[in-house]
Amino acid sequence: MNEVIKAMKERRSIRKFKPDMPPAELIDQIMEAGLYAASAMGKQSPIMIAVTNKELRNMIAADNCRIGGWEEGFDTFYGAPAFIIVLAPKDWPHRVYDGSLVMGNLMLAAHSLGLDSIWIHRAKEEFEMPKYRKLLKRLGIEGEYEGIGHCAIGYRDCPAPLPPPRRPNRVFHAN
Repeated sequence: MNEVIKAMKERRSIRKFKPDMPPAELIDQIMEAGLYAASAMGKQSPIMIAVTNKELRNMIAADNCRIGGWEEGFDTFYGAPAFIIVLAPKDWPHRVYDGSLVMGNLMLAAHSLGLDSIWIHRAKEEFEMPKYRKLLKRLGIEGEYEGIGHCAIGYRDCPAPLPPPRRPNRVFHAN
């Protein structure tokens, strides 16, 4: 079977990670894969931020938990030691589509490199908060950005989930 299609069929969202930090080289390779995502009009508008600093990771996780309405202390990143935040310019009408394609590339790249991942929402709400707009400025990122998602990455601390059966009646041919 083709290796890309095999990776698509095998990749699963993981909800329990080991605390072991993935090597920086692997995180860089995953982010490079994100740079090659398809984008509307070839604009390549999404940006990515790797979060490996434990203090920043925990601050974002706590805000993400609060935004999601969970009980304080719940780790919405399931213990993943790192994640990549995908953002796109607020004024680009295709920002969600382009950012979603980046997220897909990130998750497939992580899987292909022996890491596990899960897409975590609420980046949009986080980056509407002043402290995260200040973070962008501190990183030298100019302009108005909307959070698209977080790709939590690490090594799973659980058995690999089995794929659920594919729902029927989702593929049609117009011959």
